[in-house]
Amino acid sequence: MSELNSKNIQFFANFLSHLAKDMTRFYYQKLNRPFKVINKGKGKSYDPVTKADRAFEKFIRSKIKKKFPTHEIIGEEFGHKKTKSDFTWVIDPIDGTRSFVIGNPTWSNLIALNYKGNPIVGLANFPDLNKYYYNTSKNNAYVVERGKKRKLLVNKKVTFKNMKVAGAFHGWLSLKKQSRIPKVLKLMQFPCFDALSYMHFCEGKIDVVLQCQNKIWDVHAVIPIISAAGGVGSTWNNRDAKYAGNILFSANKTIHKKMLKLLKRAL
Repeated sequence: MSELNSKNIQFFANFLSHLAKDMTRFYYQKLNRPFKVINKGKGKSYDPVTKADRAFEKFIRSKIKKKFPTHEIIGEEFGHKKTKSDFTWVIDPIDGTRSFVIGNPTWSNLIALNYKGNPIVGLANFPDLNKYYYNTSKNNAYVVERGKKRKLLVNKKVTFKNMKVAGAFHGWLSLKKQSRIPKVLKLMQFPCFDALSYMHFCEGKIDVVLQCQNKIWDVHAVIPIISAAGGVGSTWNNRDAKYAGNILFSANKTIHKKMLKLLKRAL
């Protein structure tokens, strides 16, 4: 399978749907138990990882390798497996490891399939919440919760005056830069719960999500889901969101342009 069309997008989506269920079973059978936390950060920084992160990535890689042996794989924990394929899987085995460490159920497994560098299918699986989000085409995305499937749609009719904004800087935006965007700070009235906030956005519960210093494995899985749900996304300096970094997702173009204008002062 070397070309991309709607039929094989659905094929990949079906694979991810089955994988979500497999990962949740794997978690409850093998990983839902006490664990040690390792700090892989340098100096005084804190960048936690657990055996569960690495076990999840090995599990995911094994499933992909068995089904798609020629595809490339990029994972947060085990790096880049290079091939000559146009298809690349991007894995964050546990997005929200800090939440995982303290027992907050907002952590997830994020998996994206890229075609020639562009995310085309994404999965955000939340084992502790027993639900997952994914897209089946460029225009259709769903949440599956307790066996029931529901279509995702952002709140496209929302205006700047009544929008709900969730955001987090994760310690990456200096106080000096924050002081330049007081209007943005005032607008951030809703908490940001790891990738779950992006999915709440897809459900129309939040209208804008902004975060700092995302890596590709933090955002590639959510990009096609958000796009299929009708959302608009970019970096704060208006580059394609696939380049990661400081990310903004908005429910419509009007809100997005206004938010980019406000965030520009923090660049």
